[in-house]
Amino acid sequence: MKVISFIAQFPPPIHGLSKAVETLYSSALQSNYSFSKVDVTNNSRILLSLWRIVMDRSDLFYFTIAQTRGGNWRDLFILKLLQWKKTKCLIHLHGGYYRTLIEQDCGKLQRMLNYRAIKHVAGAIVLGDSLKSIFRGIVAEDKIFVVPNCVDEQYLLNTNNFNLKKENLLVQPVLNILYLSNFIETKGYKKVLQLASMARMASMNMLHFHFAGGFFSEKERSYFNDFLTKYQLNDIVTYHGVVSGEEKGSLLKMCNIFILLTCYPNEGQPISILEAMGNAMVIVTTNHAGIPDVVKNGRNGLVVDKNNIELTKVYDYILVINSISQK
Repeated sequence: MKVISFIAQFPPPIHGLSKAVETLYSSALQSNYSFSKVDVTNNSRILLSLWRIVMDRSDLFYFTIAQTRGGNWRDLFILKLLQWKKTKCLIHLHGGYYRTLIEQDCGKLQRMLNYRAIKHVAGAIVLGDSLKSIFRGIVAEDKIFVVPNCVDEQYLLNTNNFNLKKENLLVQPVLNILYLSNFIETKGYKKVLQLASMARMASMNMLHFHFAGGFFSEKERSYFNDFLTKYQLNDIVTYHGVVSGEEKGSLLKMCNIFILLTCYPNEGQPISILEAMGNAMVIVTTNHAGIPDVVKNGRNGLVVDKNNIELTKVYDYILVINSISQK
């Protein structure tokens, strides 16, 4: 049986990349291949990680590359080591920032080393067609593969429940709106809070905003809590914390609209959007990274310009959905 070694970040912490890696590592592919792993989440243990790679005799190394300058230096050491071992390496980019990183953020030496290292890989995986350009000119076109993000089946509705939820949208007494992501400003959570304040000022109590995810800093947590207090939103906003398992599944089933107004630099193809789509939710998002590959205006939601997010347009769209649900 072929052996595949995962060089990647595994949870904790939980974020899009670590969730995707864990889902793939725990998948039914284990019946066809033997898996091993080198967890590179903790950079302080890089020497131990490098030693494990040296001793690893796997047939293929599956490597999820980073999108920060420091992480990229680590990756360059790993790629050079794999080249020295003369073993196959398949890189997977769970984002859309790598080309910008090496062209704009890195110095001349680091950029040159990236070009040299990446051209030796057996293949490069991106999350959507719109992201293939990241590796053009570095990796041969026939070695750039598109593999959309995966979703854990426990968070998907079956066909009957999916259709039933769409039908029930027409008789919803309250329209439940969900933000499910980490609380990072460029993910757009502050804009969703502003939408809630607009609903409060218009006395739209049939709209309820649900937030779930982790705060990466106390500053973000304080901003969120202070905003709720200032605009008296506690009765139309619920914070669920970091959710998983049945709690997350129930939240996805309950909500009708999913909002992620992201311009997060490292964004790729958010798993949260795919989970929402798999729960018959209307998607409100931006034309950022690989999102336009899966969300289309008029088909499954609203896509707004990430550089000019008009909240009144988003709010009006929500009101249209709400008017349909109230008929």
